[in-house]
Order: sequence, then C-alpha cells, then structure tokens
Amino acid sequence: MKQDLLNRQEWTLYSLLGICLFFSVWYGAVFLQITPKQFLPAPHEVLYKLISLLAQPFSGFTLLVHVASSFQRFLYGFILAIAIGIPLGLLMALSKNVDRLISPFFESVRFVAPIAWVPFAALWFGTGIGGPVLIIFMGAFPPVLINTYRGAIHVDKKFIEAAQMLGASKIRLMSEVLFPAAIPSIVAGLRISAGLGWQSLIGAELIVASSGVGYMMVKGQASIQTDIVMSGMVAIGIIGLVIDVCLRMTEKLVSKYREN
Repeated sequence: MKQDLLNRQEWTLYSLLGICLFFSVWYGAVFLQITPKQFLPAPHEVLYKLISLLAQPFSGFTLLVHVASSFQRFLYGFILAIAIGIPLGLLMALSKNVDRLISPFFESVRFVAPIAWVPFAALWFGTGIGGPVLIIFMGAFPPVLINTYRGAIHVDKKFIEAAQMLGASKIRLMSEVLFPAAIPSIVAGLRISAGLGWQSLIGAELIVASSGVGYMMVKGQASIQTDIVMSGMVAIGIIGLVIDVCLRMTEKLVSKYREN
C-alpha cells in the first residue's frame, strides 16, 4: 500500500515537472522572440483567447457550438463503428466462412489511413455531416472489429459446443456466450477506437466541414490568428482526454464486475 502511494506521488511529481518544463520552454521561446509573436503567442494569451471564444463567436459560432458540432459527428461515426464492428467481429469468430470472406477485404482496407478517405468523402458528401462521419468510422472501425474478434476467438470451445447442444442459435451464441467473454477486449478496443476516431474527425474537419473545432482552426490559420489555432488544439486535447478517462473508468468497472 505504501509502495503504491509512493509510486503515485513520484508519478505526480514527474508529471508536474514535465508540465513546468514545457511551459518554461514555451515562455522562453516567446521571451527570446525565436519567432514573431503573431506566430507564437504566450501561454496566458492562448488561455485568454480560449476563454473569450466561449462567448465571442468566431466563424459564425462560439467555441462551445464548434465543440458540440465536432462531438456530434464523432458520436455518429463512433456509434456506427460499434454497431457494425462488434456484431461482425463476433460473427467472424463464430464462423470460419464469414472470417474467410471478410478478412481479405478488411485487411486491405484497414491500412488505408482515415485521412486518405477525405477526397472520397468530399466528392460524395460535400461539406455535409456524411463526409466526417465516414472518415471517423474508417478510423474507429478497425480497432473495434479486431479487439472483438480477438476477445471472442479465445472463448473455450466447450462453452460454444455446450450451447449448441442445447439448441442455441448463432444470435444467442454471439450475445450470450461470445459477447460476455469478449467484453474486456472490446472495452480496451473502444479506447483505441475513440482516440483514432477523434483524431480522424479533426483531420476531416480541416477539409470537409463548415463548422467544428477543425473548421475553426482552418479559419484561424487563414487569418493568421495563431492564438485561435492553438485554442482549438487545447480544446481538442481536453475533449480527447475526457473521452479517454471515461472509457478508462468503464474498463476498470468492467474488470471489477468480472472479478466479483
């Protein structure tokens, strides 16, 4: 117990030192005028701009509206990835024929970077919500499918055979045998999926969106307002951290529930 407490204190100390070092270097670069102030504002100036954007519209909306727009797109793509990835991963683990049918296509598509889908999404959907959702889906889908498949494929065959002897259908096998056993792997995959999906969203908004944090950053860059660009980066980081913390807590709750 004492060792755990010391480890936490040491981790906290090093984290604070890292943060202090980062801001020291930043302030030092501003003080020495390594680049013009227009391109590298001080940390407190970025914070002031971030706060002002909460009430002052930029590119038609306040920061909160831009964030809400981005998060809505993220949820659509992330939920779609979950809705397709989990059932498909379970089905691939259950059926060798489905696995053989899907794997070659999936293995070729998953190596295409989500940002590479931007031109295709722009041609098909323009600046509507469909383009960013497609790009988020392509970033979030592979981890969901892979982790679901890996979690389900290692289920003891005896449980599957016992359920089949009792007359369980494939849907019941997937929902009542494979899915519960694969939950830890699925939740771990969701953390990776959420991170990739959120990063994919911002990349999509830099090109094919008319609102959102990425769109706000593009407009800030076009008008050479570095403080707005950096405010968007801070907002992206904070939201991404919150998403990851929520999923990490879910992962811990699932682990505790399974242990009990």
